[in-house]
Amino acid sequence: MPELPEVEVVRRGLERWVSGRTVAGVDVLHPRAVRRHVGGGEDFAARLVGHRVGVARRRGKYLWLPLDDADAAVLGHLGMSGQLLVQPEDAPDERHLRIRIRFDDTLGTELRFVDQRTFGGLSLHETDRDGLPDVIAHIARDPLDPAFDDAAFHAALRLRRTTVKRALLDQSLISGVGNIYADEALWRSRLHYDRPTAALTRPRSYELLGHVRDVMTAALAVGGTSFDSLYVNVNGESGYFDRSLDAYGREDEPCRRCGTPIRRRPWMNRSSYFCPRCQRAPRPAPHV
Repeated sequence: MPELPEVEVVRRGLERWVSGRTVAGVDVLHPRAVRRHVGGGEDFAARLVGHRVGVARRRGKYLWLPLDDADAAVLGHLGMSGQLLVQPEDAPDERHLRIRIRFDDTLGTELRFVDQRTFGGLSLHETDRDGLPDVIAHIARDPLDPAFDDAAFHAALRLRRTTVKRALLDQSLISGVGNIYADEALWRSRLHYDRPTAALTRPRSYELLGHVRDVMTAALAVGGTSFDSLYVNVNGESGYFDRSLDAYGREDEPCRRCGTPIRRRPWMNRSSYFCPRCQRAPRPAPHV
């Protein structure tokens, strides 16, 4: 699933190519693509026509297109394979095209939602006074948000009876961090993924946040991370940060700090990649 940098790359493309345009028509070509919209496909299409799209926004892994003349927004959930593409109107339909949004101008492009596995979708939701869709009000701010509170994050870590990687993936605590960037930030911090959060000092928490921000900023600079053809920006281009990863996906390759082979361990239906020398496992808790 795309993480913050990949979603931000898509958001920037939408801001450039879609924001400010007025919807002329919507074609819902697969019902699963609007399953999160209570009214169904026809209602989704009817409620968008005639509205002007505002500046694309994002929180963590979620992005949305506010409607400038209504207290509502189109929320996009990319799932495992969803793509939001800006294509010429006369371009051939993609094999897995699910939704087409046309505009009332002469720019000659349209917005397409393409999703091979149909886990993602678009839906229309009411927004609060800050323009946040109501269904994601529980999602925490992300570490690149200027309003993110580092001190509150540290306090929450100390209170949680959990481990550091679980905390990084908890979207109610810090949003936008997924498996790839969690492993990268932990490698940079020399922290094992199973380190208890209650043991983290304030300086270590702040250091970890700094590495989370650094790795995400670096990924943004090269368009995100792409391991297959399913993640692309709105122009259909892949990102290149996978070439710079230090831990994730590098099993048995030498650690770039100490030369020890990177290990992979099953973790919560995923994998964790780490250096066993630089990121030593915590000692087991003593039995009482």
